[in-house]
Amino acid sequence: MKARVQWAGEALFLGESGSGHAVVMDGPPDAGGRNLGIRPMEMLLIGLGGCSNFDVVSILRKGRQPVERCEVFLDAERAGEEPKVFTRIHLHFVVKGRGLKEAQVKRAVELSAEKYCSASIMLGRAGVDISHDYEIVELG
Repeated sequence: MKARVQWAGEALFLGESGSGHAVVMDGPPDAGGRNLGIRPMEMLLIGLGGCSNFDVVSILRKGRQPVERCEVFLDAERAGEEPKVFTRIHLHFVVKGRGLKEAQVKRAVELSAEKYCSASIMLGRAGVDISHDYEIVELG
């Protein structure tokens, strides 16, 4: 896997993935930025959410669960001093569908956390306290 990040002046950076997709990262005005893009640490958090949500949806679909929507809300805390690493991250999944089986939703979240989500497992091994929960919303 490869990526490139190019400085574009002030606190603005342009990132390009090896697959050719681009993203703008910028800092807040008090750090010399113009607030034109996502913060790099926010990008890490979103990457974690995307990785884990991808797993949960994939596992549910392979299990023939009628998942129609799945969101993950992430709540993170960072250290107060430099380096301001993540110290705690909680992932709350909201899985929506018609006739979803709770045991399968629970298992999908567990499998993502314990086996498949490289981002979650990597951050956990680095000392971040990561927790997960879920709720199921029955669509009418």
